[in-house]
Amino acid sequence: MNIKALFHDMTLDYLRPAEPDKNRITQLRFRGHKDDKIEVTLVWGNEKFIMTLSETNGEFNYYDTEVKTGNDPVSYYFEIRTENDNFYIYDKRGCQKDILDSMKFRVFPGFSTPNWAKGAVMYQIFVDRFCNGDKNNDVLTGEYTYNGHESIRVEDWSQYPDPDWDFGEFYGGDLQGVLDKLDYLADLGIDVIYFNPIFVSPSSHKYDTQDYDHIDPHFGVIIEDKGDLHKQSDGDDNRNSTRYISRVTNKKNLEASDALFAKVVEEAHKRGIKVILDGVFNHCGSFNKWLDKERIYESQPGYEKGAYVSENSPYRNFFSFRGGDWPYNNDYDGWWGYSTLPKLNYEGSHVLENYILGIGKKWVSPPYNADGWRLDVGADLGHSPEYNHHFWKRFRDEVKKANPSALILAEHYGPAGAWLQGEEWDTVMNYDAFMEPVTWFLTGMDKHSDKFMPSRMGNSREFFDAMMYNGGENFSMPSLYTAMNELSNHDHSRFLTRTSQKVGRSRDLMPQSAETGVRKAVMREGVIIQFTWPGAPTIYYGDEAGVCGFTDPDNRRTYPWGHEDKEMIAFHKEMISIHKRYPELISGSIRELLADDNYIAYGRFNRTAAIVVAINNNDYEVTKDIEVWQLGIPKDARLSTIIMSDNMGYIPGGAGVTSKNGVITITLSRKSGTILRYNSFEAISKDEFWADNILDFS
Repeated sequence: MNIKALFHDMTLDYLRPAEPDKNRITQLRFRGHKDDKIEVTLVWGNEKFIMTLSETNGEFNYYDTEVKTGNDPVSYYFEIRTENDNFYIYDKRGCQKDILDSMKFRVFPGFSTPNWAKGAVMYQIFVDRFCNGDKNNDVLTGEYTYNGHESIRVEDWSQYPDPDWDFGEFYGGDLQGVLDKLDYLADLGIDVIYFNPIFVSPSSHKYDTQDYDHIDPHFGVIIEDKGDLHKQSDGDDNRNSTRYISRVTNKKNLEASDALFAKVVEEAHKRGIKVILDGVFNHCGSFNKWLDKERIYESQPGYEKGAYVSENSPYRNFFSFRGGDWPYNNDYDGWWGYSTLPKLNYEGSHVLENYILGIGKKWVSPPYNADGWRLDVGADLGHSPEYNHHFWKRFRDEVKKANPSALILAEHYGPAGAWLQGEEWDTVMNYDAFMEPVTWFLTGMDKHSDKFMPSRMGNSREFFDAMMYNGGENFSMPSLYTAMNELSNHDHSRFLTRTSQKVGRSRDLMPQSAETGVRKAVMREGVIIQFTWPGAPTIYYGDEAGVCGFTDPDNRRTYPWGHEDKEMIAFHKEMISIHKRYPELISGSIRELLADDNYIAYGRFNRTAAIVVAINNNDYEVTKDIEVWQLGIPKDARLSTIIMSDNMGYIPGGAGVTSKNGVITITLSRKSGTILRYNSFEAISKDEFWADNILDFS
């Protein structure tokens, strides 16, 4: 039996519909070699169905059967018996001798993720560092004091972030700046903006929410600007000026800022760009109007007393105070023990639970019309796993009622399958099955640049095992094809800096050293993988322009307007175009083709087209023979070169290759990657593809 011919996955070619509804007739297909006499049995839960040979095409036989989904999740795999009575099973690992429960295929009837998010090109914006479009809303030096430090207005846009006080440094980026650069983003080719938090908050990162109901006027609009900068708050060591208080509590400022956000979304939508918000619902900030530890809201009209201010506060149960008589002082539960990040006590207050659910609905509804949520530390919310799952089930129900096409994407490290069964999250930020394995293989670094691991550098077997096994255990098809595939983000070092293999952080090394010794060819290798792997390739603002940086906060440097790496931008535009041009890169199957020292090759394919990706991460030229017939490519076929990148730069197009008896021979120079394609049909748009191939079967 030709084991390499065996294939099944949960894409539309092998599972129709790919996202089955409840109590729905569903067709399953399995592929084998045309010369092999095998019996294929589908094991669907506790039932078995012998599959029928229904088609022979090229090198393959196709076996079909159909089942009816119920209401509950179901696991399945295949049994294969040869004419010599050899017995195999087939699960997400491929052909095996024994079954592994965690690697069975799983269907969650009724679970679908938004079609617009499958393969969508996302762009993450840390707003304070992207573009300053309105200097009138800038945070002023000394405007307030937070955690013992005064706020600082940074005058030099190119200044490196302070490694110790970055959260109190403000460069002035805002929503008007985003609005001003929407045409740049549209020209780049992105489909989605993911905003780091933009609600009222005293920090530049805004993961310490002060008011979930409104956009921060420092990111939005300041209409009324009253008070002075130096008024000592009674009973507290922090100096919070009346000017700051008037800016962030004034209803006119808040309403105008909310309206500006609605305008940003409207203008993004006009350009075909969706918008996702960051929801920080596990904890808030000590400035929060419900706690009011810094006494911002105590004397403001229209606000109730905070739980830190008054024993009779309506928000007293929103937080977990640890006993003792009033006043509680600082004795409340903080996330990871941080007093500036009070953990929200959902189990203690149904009012809080319903309030946050209302926030989830509010911002995806008119007039704001955001297209989804990224959930910060989603698994940490609540005080028990049972409550955590209870809350996210309610959150999904409420958000999807308000906006059925909204995406719910969570930050999570480690196994996420418990949340990805159709009742809670749609998908996750893909650390385990993308960011980390790609970083290990290409650079040998960890994602923080805290250590270099030589054994992982160029380890192709570990690369495929981590990508496939972690992906297989975490994801069913709806979640995998919407997973956020990032090379960098606001929590980890910039990928371009990782290519230098420097170990350290900006407080230990000069920040300038993050820019030295970098290898742009390796960065391009990473981008090639990013835009050809299943999921939603996500660019962290400035990565496309050559921005460097060690881990948080050095990774939050400003976008270098006027000093961009134009070649890197052009390369990203080219890769985005390739990703969006070929449907097999959006929804096609994936297959490992070759794993060797510092060398990988894989294919993305459907029944009409196939793409071959090869990466040579060696420091020398390599020639390899790669079997491509497994992708459905005829044994003597011409493959066109889509792009070639190496240590000298990149070239779109180029000389093609011809397969001989199902094998292609390609030579790649050092630190290089290429994309080849077989098919003669004219590429169609992603929207047309989904309309033709998904919606007809939903």
